[in-house]
Amino acid sequence: MSVDLPEYYFRIRENGAFVFRVDTENRQRRIEMDQIAAVNIKNGEIKPQGGRELSTEDMRVIEEWMAERIALLAKRDIDDIHRAIDYLNLTAHWAQTRGTDDQLENITDALLLAMHDLRTVLVRKKADRLMKERDGA
Repeated sequence: MSVDLPEYYFRIRENGAFVFRVDTENRQRRIEMDQIAAVNIKNGEIKPQGGRELSTEDMRVIEEWMAERIALLAKRDIDDIHRAIDYLNLTAHWAQTRGTDDQLENITDALLLAMHDLRTVLVRKKADRLMKERDGA
């Protein structure tokens, strides 16, 4: 195992992370992880754990991690949408070339409703953006 471990470890959870301080400077030469905070990236909350106060360095590292995590999740969201576009194209090709009547009957209504819902949202959002542009110009 590498001797150059980070000073902090972030255990990812649904809305953020638990923050641990990593300690290898102990008599047993074991890796110890002491939970120092819980972070919620949805609301920006940082809760110290175990009755401790977070140092300026703790806060700096946590806030930097939060900013990086938010950027990563936003990037993943867009990547997922581009992947969905690919899946829609692959689905169209499958429906046209290989889908059997039974398979198409099985998925058509659900897919048409999902696509209609998506189209409605996209059209409404596009109209909102166009109206903002027009009102701003």
